[in-house]
Amino acid sequence: MKASKLRELNLLDLESKLKETLESYQNLKFQQALQQLEDGTLISKSRKEIAQIKTVINEHVSGIRKIEGSK
Repeated sequence: MKASKLRELNLLDLESKLKETLESYQNLKFQQALQQLEDGTLISKSRKEIAQIKTVINEHVSGIRKIEGSK
């Protein structure tokens, strides 16, 4: 998901998206450990998405950027 799309989400949606992405990342790591993962690039893509979500959340918390739907 692009960062511009993430910035359109409210804080609750971002936190649920982060939780979902972290679970997906953990499952990918388990698949890699069991040598069942076919596409190894999915792990780096998940890490990148986690970093983007955390950045947008931190922007909101620090007041750098206002999230739509929040006060």
